[in-house]
Amino acid sequence: MEHRNVRGNGIDIHVAIQGPSDGTIVLLLHGFPELWYSWRHQISGLAARGYRAVAPDLRGYGDSDAPAEISSFTCFNIVGDLVAVISTLIEEDKKVFVVGHDRGALIAWYLCLFRPDKVKALVNLSVPLSFWPTDPSEVGDIEAEIAEVGTERVMKRLLTYRTPGPLIIPKDKSFWGSKGETIPLPSWLTEEDVAYFVSKFKEKGFCGPVNYYRNFNRNNELLGPWVGSKIQVPTKFVIGELDLVYYMPGVKEYIHGPQFKEDVPLLEEPVVMEGVAHFLNQEKPQEILQIILDFISTF
Repeated sequence: MEHRNVRGNGIDIHVAIQGPSDGTIVLLLHGFPELWYSWRHQISGLAARGYRAVAPDLRGYGDSDAPAEISSFTCFNIVGDLVAVISTLIEEDKKVFVVGHDRGALIAWYLCLFRPDKVKALVNLSVPLSFWPTDPSEVGDIEAEIAEVGTERVMKRLLTYRTPGPLIIPKDKSFWGSKGETIPLPSWLTEEDVAYFVSKFKEKGFCGPVNYYRNFNRNNELLGPWVGSKIQVPTKFVIGELDLVYYMPGVKEYIHGPQFKEDVPLLEEPVVMEGVAHFLNQEKPQEILQIILDFISTF
């Protein structure tokens, strides 16, 4: 696997790349609290089938640059980063396949909305198009809480969260459990995996990733010119039956009702994976890989 930095849109973006140089690019966009590493299984599987898998650390994450200003994490900034990555790796008239999860899925929707000329088809996981949240916290609050709890405990607690309902973190910090309490890992997540995430988040911190969420209100305003616009890209959508997003108000009704198809006219029938929670690309890596391959192989 090759690791390189792509300079564009004013910052350096770290990307992991595997697959033949002439293979069709599949751009994999991670969520929170994830990194390119979250796609490790799909990267190797796509490369083995002749695709060129490209997985960036998004702005503020891992080995990519993390601007200090909250205003540097709007939807325009992030999509600009991705356009720079795409333009660096392929010819101007070529398109890429895009796969997004969680926050990366939201960014993938934005990419398809702003620059459909860059996207051949989309596979999005967990977050549907109707997901328009608002800013969650005051500046510095959650970073201070994470510092107090500890990065390793935070990563383990978030990655193993399987409660089918909206994620609520009480102010009393009880969500994280006591410091002496062991958090058992599922079979799909190893201590080595956790150690990689912890090392990168300790190095970079959580300020950049959290700043994505602090721009929700700003993004909703910036998207004003696109109100009523359709996503004109062939799309496959997958969510876990136990995914916390699935149980947020109105999400289940949106996914299974007529509006999702109206907003995304080229949407295939959504897939709900039984017994699977939010981090489905890691929990069911082979199944997600096969869904991606089955869909993109038709183009």
